[in-house]
Amino acid sequence: MTDEVKSQPAEQTEGLGGYQHMRRIVLAVLVVVLFCALLFGQSSFPPETWMHESIEMFGVLLIFLGIVGRLWSTLYIGGRKSAEVVTGGPYSITRNPLYLFSTVAAAGVGAQIGSFSGIILFSLLCAGAFHIVILREERYLKEVLDAPYQAYLAKVPRFFPNLALYQEGDTGSFKPRLLLNTLLDGLVFLVALPAFELIDSMQQSGVLPVWFTLP
Repeated sequence: MTDEVKSQPAEQTEGLGGYQHMRRIVLAVLVVVLFCALLFGQSSFPPETWMHESIEMFGVLLIFLGIVGRLWSTLYIGGRKSAEVVTGGPYSITRNPLYLFSTVAAAGVGAQIGSFSGIILFSLLCAGAFHIVILREERYLKEVLDAPYQAYLAKVPRFFPNLALYQEGDTGSFKPRLLLNTLLDGLVFLVALPAFELIDSMQQSGVLPVWFTLP
């Protein structure tokens, strides 16, 4: 499908930039808050057991899938979200692939405690927080992009992807700087790998108390 273009004044582009900045803040706050909360939590599967290690490895895969998915999404959005309706690639199957893949990566972070509950908790909280940002973005884009965006809303799901809708589309004028920024943003998820290993070690040695366990 050919993307429909509608140029916008500079102040409108800056307006969406505010929502994108909010997205980064929400993501950072969620990671920090959940990380702090789990300093005193432990999986019911002890470290070094096959179940604990398997959940952690599954989480690593989710983190890398989330990072790659965010980069894929940036290739298409390329800073033109407030200038035109982007309908190709990941945007052909979900209206918010950056939020979707961020949630996938957050689920991978939750898996680093070796708990199924960690996966569910992190993904639900992340998706819930992003849902608020998504609703505000949609109200803004309805005003800015008008009829083409309304048609896009009617066809493509808000969050959970519909793979049957996939179309390759056009990446437009790609800006390498944006891809680098997305990569740097995504690397925060990788911090969870050594961080939770350190927490495991400190809990095992008794330095950190364990106040609760998660299945």
